[in-house]
Amino acid sequence: MKHIGFIGAGNMAGALIKGLLEAELYTAEDMAVSDALPAQLRKVKRQYGVEGMRDNTRLVQTAHTVVLSVKPQILDQVLAEIRPVVTKKQLFISIAAGVPLARLESGLGDHARVIRVMPNTPALLAKGMAVVTRGKKSTAKDEKLALSLFRGVGEATAVKDEALLDAVTGLSGSGPAYVYLFAEALIAGGSRVGLTPKLATQLALQTLTGAAAMLQESGYSPQQLREMVSSPGGTTLAGLARLHKGKFTDTVEAGIEAATRRSRELGKA
Repeated sequence: MKHIGFIGAGNMAGALIKGLLEAELYTAEDMAVSDALPAQLRKVKRQYGVEGMRDNTRLVQTAHTVVLSVKPQILDQVLAEIRPVVTKKQLFISIAAGVPLARLESGLGDHARVIRVMPNTPALLAKGMAVVTRGKKSTAKDEKLALSLFRGVGEATAVKDEALLDAVTGLSGSGPAYVYLFAEALIAGGSRVGLTPKLATQLALQTLTGAAAMLQESGYSPQQLREMVSSPGGTTLAGLARLHKGKFTDTVEAGIEAATRRSRELGKA
């Protein structure tokens, strides 16, 4: 038996496998992956030494924990395929965006132990943020295991109310894209005032990296840090005033609300 099996050998599955190996939580022999694409299986085998297989039902039958890491649009097909071999002995962890626990439990069977997780893409660099919520039949021990998996690729926390995962999706799930857009704006702004694109990119990326480190390590709140660099009559206040005039904060908040609404809509589809 394998400790963990991954249905779907995409980027997130690869990130989790890498994180588990580097954290020494499991060995390559403890894990297996299934995927419809032979090239993906060869890639995972080459990179991590993990066994690959084409048969999803075989993987489910040989794993204590199964991570469902396929795209939401094909998840129902996968659930129908593996349902005949699902038992209460297996734990299923889904990272399919917008797919609620009720749909997962209906597809796998009422006896299935299910955990739903909303990760984000910085997990590919072990800098991810994931939020975990339990299904009806899953246990506190199951939740602890899921948290340990995602802490191997960043930070992870648990919530009791599944409805919060829509808001989680709006903030941390989609959040990296907001930061990337801000980075684009910083680079474009630097170029606009005379910097070369190369220098503007270097300045923008290191500024974002340094500011994130200050937020995490300084012990100060975002507001305190902002006020510390905002001298009366200075350049920073001039820039902030223009951002406020353009309703920067309101626009970011509205973006999070829009992504949250879309997550709710997808969950009802």
